[in-house]
Amino acid sequence: MAGPRRASRPHEDGAANNSERPVRPRGTAKDRALRLLGVRDRSRRELERRLLRAGFEPDEIETALDDLTAVGLIDDERFAGAVVHHARSGRLAGRRAVMSSLLGAGVDRETAERVSAPLGEDEADRAQVLADRQAEKLLGQDPEKAFRRIAGLLARRGFAPGICFSAARRALRIRQGEDA
Repeated sequence: MAGPRRASRPHEDGAANNSERPVRPRGTAKDRALRLLGVRDRSRRELERRLLRAGFEPDEIETALDDLTAVGLIDDERFAGAVVHHARSGRLAGRRAVMSSLLGAGVDRETAERVSAPLGEDEADRAQVLADRQAEKLLGQDPEKAFRRIAGLLARRGFAPGICFSAARRALRIRQGEDA
């Protein structure tokens, strides 16, 4: 019984059949892009990647994205601004993480650098707020372990190593009742 199953398995999973007849996505590329934009702002490149993955033709994607850009629904500068705003007031992230996120989303380097430049001005303050929050949660733990956890979190969020260490040290001193 195991023999016939193995012989028929390649045909059952559909791998061979997908190469013979391409699957046409439902709706238009413009409709799909509008649905994606309805969830959150996205960069032009991010939309292009998603539409290509969905199976739309490059010509159709280009036309749809051009139309949406022309009416102002796709704007990489606005998208980058939203990411920077979120890093400043929401998730609290460093400039490195924001730059990486913007470049990964397909925003050109010049726009990403220009829009994220203000993050450098208050980076130490954002890191300190995050370190203080984390230190509150780690109260009573071994100080060395707490320091590593806080500094590690800050580093993962894209803050510079020097900022990570000083913010973690200060947060732990404050929590332990010492002067800052």
